[in-house]
Amino acid sequence: MNVLLIILDSVRARNLSLYGHANETTPFLSSFASDATVYEQARSPGARSVTSHTSIFTGLHVEEHNVTAAKYRIDPAHTVFEQLRRDGYATGVFSENNWITDVDVGLSEGFDHVAGARSAMFPEAMNPESFVSNHGRGAYSEYLKAALRSEQPLKSLANGVSTKLSSDYPSYTPEFMKASTPATTYIDEFLHWQADRTGDWAACLNLMDAHIPYEPRGEHDIWGGSECQSLHDSFLDHKWDFASGRRPWWQKKAVEALYDGAIHEMDAALELLVERLRERGELDDTLLVVTSDHGEGFGEPSYVRNDIRVAEHGVSIHDAVLHVPLVVRFPGEGSGERIAAPASLTEFPRVVEAARTGEADRDEFCPDGPVIASAVGLDEPLQERAGQYVDDLSPWLSTSRAVFEPAPDGEVDKYCTGRDGSATVRVRDAQTSYRTATTGADEVESAFADIGDAGLREEGDGVDAIEGDTYQRLEDLGYV
Repeated sequence: MNVLLIILDSVRARNLSLYGHANETTPFLSSFASDATVYEQARSPGARSVTSHTSIFTGLHVEEHNVTAAKYRIDPAHTVFEQLRRDGYATGVFSENNWITDVDVGLSEGFDHVAGARSAMFPEAMNPESFVSNHGRGAYSEYLKAALRSEQPLKSLANGVSTKLSSDYPSYTPEFMKASTPATTYIDEFLHWQADRTGDWAACLNLMDAHIPYEPRGEHDIWGGSECQSLHDSFLDHKWDFASGRRPWWQKKAVEALYDGAIHEMDAALELLVERLRERGELDDTLLVVTSDHGEGFGEPSYVRNDIRVAEHGVSIHDAVLHVPLVVRFPGEGSGERIAAPASLTEFPRVVEAARTGEADRDEFCPDGPVIASAVGLDEPLQERAGQYVDDLSPWLSTSRAVFEPAPDGEVDKYCTGRDGSATVRVRDAQTSYRTATTGADEVESAFADIGDAGLREEGDGVDAIEGDTYQRLEDLGYV
């Protein structure tokens, strides 16, 4: 049996037509649902990439592993892909998400084959995105020195210049110098890798088309257009421009049209991938999981603090960020079903083990107890970035928590707490939720009572050790 985990980075369930979105963003997934299991109420364990991926890979809640920043790491032995590798699986990861390919947080070590960022003009030279991940935001002089000392100084400098230009002047940057890489690039690399496997394999594809910047290509830019793209390109910071009040919230909402186009582009890439696996006779022997590490905010008001809106992701427990798609095709599955019970991505390692033994049920992602999630506050590098826009950072510094439990008629009750209060929210589906009470702290405290540090976190090298293109990439994505 093979394992294929596909993470549609930053994609929230609300914007998939599979989950009732008005724009037909996922025609393929909607069709594929007749041959798979769709979880209506799936939740990400964390609100940012590093916390969520660590939970998905280990089966631990955020406050159990506590890998919340680049200065921490998990022992790779505790990740599902390292365990599969030890059991004889060929393992590979394909993504420009540096948290799982470059940054030393313990997630990339479980893979024999790593296909990381492909955005540099000269892949054989230094990659500014890797450098950003290891050295921190704005380390231009350090990159210059490292580039000049490298084996490919001129090409390394050209990579740095092209990355900076594509970040600061996207409207004027030629297409060949753009920093993002489309999903099809990594799907092609995966398919090439998979074709050479003779035994069982396990892979992770993280596709970042719907992460900022939103740049849907050609026929997929159905709802945005050039004016919307120009507005998008004028943002200095996709979160803090709005949280600071420097820009009106309607502008953030407007670029959601580009986000929809990016999802549509990924959906088309998924169709290509699934059809290739079907043609090769691999699909029926593969546990295929399509999900997301977190969603995205476009100005949704907080249910806990009336004066806060959700811009992008990172510290919010709003369902715009936590409610994610989850579509699973178990090996040999031939009919569709929709599961209404709350589901958690932390169950992924246990689902893999159940599928390997032939004991996986369709409700395998639904834990016996409540589904829980945590959104940690800004770490120091992020505080430095936010401090350029906002004087009072207190609303974004504390850890927020959410608990999800079944409610009547397939709905979900969400209990959540933040720095200044709590709330109970009734979630009907991915499109509809409403606050029913300003209480919920007792339910959160009870659900988290047995959740504690598992003692598996190690001290890493932090942002100062991040090399190459990675730091610039993380800076551009708003992670440092």
